[in-house]
Amino acid sequence: QVELVESGGGMVQPGGSLTLTCVASGNILHIVAMGWYRQAPGKQRELVATTTAGGSTDYADSVKGRFTISRANGMKTVYLQMNNLKPEDTAVYYCNSRLYTSRNNWGDYWGTGTLVTISS
Repeated sequence: QVELVESGGGMVQPGGSLTLTCVASGNILHIVAMGWYRQAPGKQRELVATTTAGGSTDYADSVKGRFTISRANGMKTVYLQMNNLKPEDTAVYYCNSRLYTSRNNWGDYWGTGTLVTISS
């Protein structure tokens, strides 16, 4: 069993900052990638940022230059530093991990999400 737990959401004013944290635990053999996605009301879930075991990172165009993804603890912890937040960043943010639980078994796992609200 694998569990992803997000924390750090909240309400801030436009221009403010937040840092989200995701911790993966359970029967994890190897993490291929960790990432953050978000879903705003009435919209589809979209990729925000990802980081891979090889060290590459990728960002949505809308957050480049404002958000930074980083990791620790052998990729079992991933952070999303969000600066210069805008009202359009308001969404539920979900942590995602693609990982192996054994040599031949892998899958995508999701956290339950943390709400980020940007409002004055």
